[in-house]
Amino acid sequence: MAGSTTTTLNDLLPAIVAEAMFVANERSIMRGLVKNYTLGTANGKTVTVPIYPQVNAAAITEGDLITNTEVSTGGATLTVATNAIRTMVTDLSVASSASNVVADLGRLFGEGIARKIDKDLTALFASFSNGDGDYTTAITAEVIFKAAAKLRGQGVDPSGMVCVLHPEIAFDLKKALTTNGNVAFTAGAFGDAANQAMIQGYVGSLAGVPIFETSNIDYVTNAGDFPGAVFHRDALGLAMIGDVQIETARRIDYLSTEIVASCHYGVGELQDTLGRALKYDSSI
Repeated sequence: MAGSTTTTLNDLLPAIVAEAMFVANERSIMRGLVKNYTLGTANGKTVTVPIYPQVNAAAITEGDLITNTEVSTGGATLTVATNAIRTMVTDLSVASSASNVVADLGRLFGEGIARKIDKDLTALFASFSNGDGDYTTAITAEVIFKAAAKLRGQGVDPSGMVCVLHPEIAFDLKKALTTNGNVAFTAGAFGDAANQAMIQGYVGSLAGVPIFETSNIDYVTNAGDFPGAVFHRDALGLAMIGDVQIETARRIDYLSTEIVASCHYGVGELQDTLGRALKYDSSI
C-alpha cells in the first residue's frame, strides 16, 4: 500500500542522512580547502579564531637583556546559521517510482547543501584586499605565477596554497597554455601543463599551486565575470555544528511525507593577507 510504503521513510532516515552526508562531502570542494572548525552542542553559535602577528628575532650582545616583544592578537569571528532544504514526497511517487527514492533524496539534499557551502565560501574571494584583474580581461598563466610569488614573498607556506576558478575562467587559462602560436607554448615552457590541459581537460598545477575548478561561483554584475582566488587554507574558515540533519513528518492531508534537511554552518575570512583575488572575465 502507498501509505505504508511512504511511512517507511522514517526507518530509512539513517540511510538518507548517510547518503546526503557522503554526497555533500564529495561534492563540496571548498570544504577541504579551507580551515574547518567544529562546534560542540551547547557551546554557542560563534567561534573566534585568534590571529597572531608575524614576529622577528634579533641579534643581541652577549650578557645583555633580551628586548621584550609585545604580541598583540587579532581575531576573526565565524557565526553559524541554519541552511535548509525541504521537499515533499507523495505516496504515489514512492509507490510508482522505479528508482531508489532513498538514494535520490540523499543525493538531492547532499548536492544542495554542497552547493550552498561552496557558494558561501567562494563569495568571499572578491573580499580579498589584494589581487589582480577588474573583470574586463581573460586570465593568463602569468596571473597565477604572480599571485603565488606575492604570497610566498610574505612567507606564506606554499604547501597550503591553492587556486580556485570557475570553469569558464579556467577555459581561458587552458586556451592560453595550448593555443598554437603562443610563444610560451611553442617554446615548450608550459609543455607538461599544456599537454595535461589538452588531453585531460584540466590544469593540475601552475607555479606549484594546485588548480581547482567549481561551477559554484556566482558571477559579479555581468555574466562571465567570475571571481577566483589563490589563497592559503588559513585565509578562509568554515565553522559547523554537527553535519547534515534530516527530519520527516507525515502530511496526511497531502498524502505525502515532508522531508527537511538542514545544516548549521558559518563561513568567514580569517586572514586577508593570505589570499589574492583573481577578478577576470570569461571569453565564452
